[in-house]
Amino acid sequence: MLNMDFGRKVVVRTNEQEWVPSPSGGVVRKPLAREEAERGHATSIVRYEPGASFNRHEHPLGEEILVLDGVFSDETGDYPAGTYLRNPPGSGHAPFSKPGCTLLVKLHQFNERDLATVRVDTRNSDWLPGIGGLEVMPLHEFEHEHVALVKWPANEVFQPHRHFGGEEIFVLSGEFCDEHGRYPEGSWIRSPHLSQHHPFVDQETVIWVKTGHLPF
Repeated sequence: MLNMDFGRKVVVRTNEQEWVPSPSGGVVRKPLAREEAERGHATSIVRYEPGASFNRHEHPLGEEILVLDGVFSDETGDYPAGTYLRNPPGSGHAPFSKPGCTLLVKLHQFNERDLATVRVDTRNSDWLPGIGGLEVMPLHEFEHEHVALVKWPANEVFQPHRHFGGEEIFVLSGEFCDEHGRYPEGSWIRSPHLSQHHPFVDQETVIWVKTGHLPF
């Protein structure tokens, strides 16, 4: 198991990690959290080399993907960088990438009643005004779980707040900061239920953020 204690904060600077092989040639990974070697709860950065593919497989409790670069494909279509995907519980596919791609992938973490198939092209979706100078792009919500992109203007300071059901962040660009540290592009931060912080940025920063989904 890796980082499966949801009661503690975890920070991984993925740009400092080494790639490790997957069961499929041409597909490598940087594991962030994992329940078992190839089963159960898993969060990873995954890279497909050009022309790589993965055998068809099923998602008993769903799959969530954010395409970080390149083009990710399966039998349902081609998904360029910036695409957010949710494949619901019970779905399956045979993924591949002709030019290569890098993904943030979360497996086996859906509520079993969350059956929506989601496809969002974030490069062509609208930003909505948020608190202060923030801009928000909602991606998905189900009951208490919320997923969004958040754009922070330079020198923005957000109010201190507490995370009911936890918070998970992946820094897409810039540098996210709080009183506990500084998290450059590629950082993954998972904060437990009822954790608290006072975030800010010095430069324009974009994060993927999910709240309300961790056990408590």
